[in-house]
Parts: sequence; C-alpha cells; structure tokens
Amino acid sequence: MRRIVAPLLSVLIVLSMLLSGCVVPAEDGATTPPAEGETQPPAAEGELLQIGLVTDVGRVNDRTFNQSAWEGVEDAAAQINAETNYVETRAATDYLDNIRQFTEEGYDVVVTVGFALGDATIDMAREYPDTMFIGVDQFQAETIPNLAGLVFHEDHAGYLAGVLAANLTESGTIAGVFGTDLIPAVVAFREGYETGARSVNPDVEIISAYHPGEIAQAFTDPEWGANTAAQAIARNADVVFAAGGQTGNGALEETATHEGHYCIGVDTDQWETLPGAHPCLVSSAIKSVRSGVTELILAVADGTFEGGQVYGDAGLAPFHDFEDEIPEDLKAELEQIATGLQDGSVSTGYGE
Repeated sequence: MRRIVAPLLSVLIVLSMLLSGCVVPAEDGATTPPAEGETQPPAAEGELLQIGLVTDVGRVNDRTFNQSAWEGVEDAAAQINAETNYVETRAATDYLDNIRQFTEEGYDVVVTVGFALGDATIDMAREYPDTMFIGVDQFQAETIPNLAGLVFHEDHAGYLAGVLAANLTESGTIAGVFGTDLIPAVVAFREGYETGARSVNPDVEIISAYHPGEIAQAFTDPEWGANTAAQAIARNADVVFAAGGQTGNGALEETATHEGHYCIGVDTDQWETLPGAHPCLVSSAIKSVRSGVTELILAVADGTFEGGQVYGDAGLAPFHDFEDEIPEDLKAELEQIATGLQDGSVSTGYGE
C-alpha cells in the first residue's frame, strides 16, 4: 500500500506517519471557472491546473474535515499554476450533480470529501477517465487508475486520545460525542478511543453517543453535540472527545464552559480552528487530510499520480496551552504507544 508522509504535525505524531448546485468561487484571489466546454489536460510544466472540491454535507469552513481538505487544495495551488473552486453540498442527493459540475467544465482534478461521496466519486471516475479524482475517506476495493482514495487509521488516533483521556480524568468518567455510525471513520475513532482508555484503566466509565439522525444531520447539529456533552458532564465526565464535524464542535465549545474539564478535538488541530474550545482543548486526534490532499494534487501536476489506496498519517496534535500540565512520563508513553500502533505491537482491536 502507498503511504503519504505528512509534514511534522507534532512531536506526538510519530506514526511515520460537509442550496448546492452553484460553484462557489474560491477565496484568496482564485480565478473564476473556465467557460463550459473548455478543458485542460493534467498540467504540464507551466500549464494551468484546474482543481475543484466537493464537500460532504456541510460548509467548506466547518473548522474541521471539509476545511482541512480545502486548505490542502489551497496549499497545492500555492505551489503550482492552478485555479481552485468548490461546491458546498447541502443534500446527499446532490453528490453526483455537484461532482459533474467540475467534470463537465473540464477540471483536471476533483477532490470529494467524505465516505458518503464514495459511490458517486467512483461513478464519475469511470465516466471521466481523463479527470483525476481524490476521494478523502473513501476506501477503494478496486483500483481505478484515475481515482486515489485517501484514507487513515482513525482507530490509531482515537486510541491515543483514549489513553490521554484516561490519564487526565480525575472522576474516572470520560465521554465521547460522535457523528454517525454509518461512517466507518467515525466508528474507528470511537472504538479506538474506548479501547485506548480501557488499556489504561479497565474500569474507566465511558459515556459515548452517536448522533441519532441521518448523515445529513449527524455532522451539522452543534446543538445536539452541546446537549450531549452537557449531559455527560452532568454524569461526572470530566474529559470529552468529540468526532462529528460541527456537531462535535458544539460538544467541544460546551465543554469549554465547564471549568476544570478537558476536551479533545478531531481531524485537524482544532486549536487552530476552534478558539471557543481553547479553555478545555488539550489536544486533537488528527489525520493528515490537508497534507495528504496537497501531495496527491502535486502528484497530478508532476505526472506521478496513481489510483488506488493511499494511507495518510494519524496521531495527536500538540498540547498547546496544556503542555505543562501533561506529565513527561505520559508524553513518553504516548510516543511509545504511537510507535507500537505503527509497527503492530499495539492493537486497537478495530476491524479484527
């Protein structure tokens, strides 16, 4: 399996390591899309590379998963001659139409964000073999030459978050607020988190909940996330891990209103994207969506892009303002566990 090696995310990442239908012009000076019918081949040196991104249900500035992918597109565009645009999906029924906006306009690269877009991405990749596709969180059971599935070991990052939570709790009760169990990556985060916590203390109490709604609601409901976190805290949880887009953000910001509690973010280093969670945000269980997307786009630009499965890195973000509160022996333990997760000497049990 191929692997993308992300830039150093923190000292703890020792794994070698969401109305659609309108293309929204990109920010930061990006140009407008080409006229309908114009095409550009994958960029040779000096040629324009056209890159489009389709979010899962939600916004491109969701401060988590969609945003990380978009930032990866922008990072790549800063290094090559490119123009970028995105479509924000508002309903799952729009996936195919949103992707088709870019393919019919001759875009060279289309990035689709999230497991739920997997089938639509495969269909479009087969229909448009000259367009290169990057499917984030989309496992590829069959290799399609123009489609790379960027996936991650979310259970590894979740496991490390669980070890951290179990070491930080004083009440012996921790919590998890998650999107939907219809998304394998979310399930992996939860199972890794719970297994990691129990590896520290088999008797730790874990209060976990998936959002009860459909995918379209599960990641865009910060009120449910906040209420669920508040309920767990009322039951004595003093550490809350949240993995659920804007839903999870609601849980983190709620936890931040409770003095003396810790919270753990997800996907990206949420210290950089969710300042409202700073009072409790000890770390984030992250995966290298941003750098992974960038590297795959650059591979298109230099002619080395290949389809199939690509694994990006996963681990823990820095501790930021909580650096001095984390004992050195715990930091060392987390590093050792991360190495063990990579080499297989530590198992999360996920998928076994």
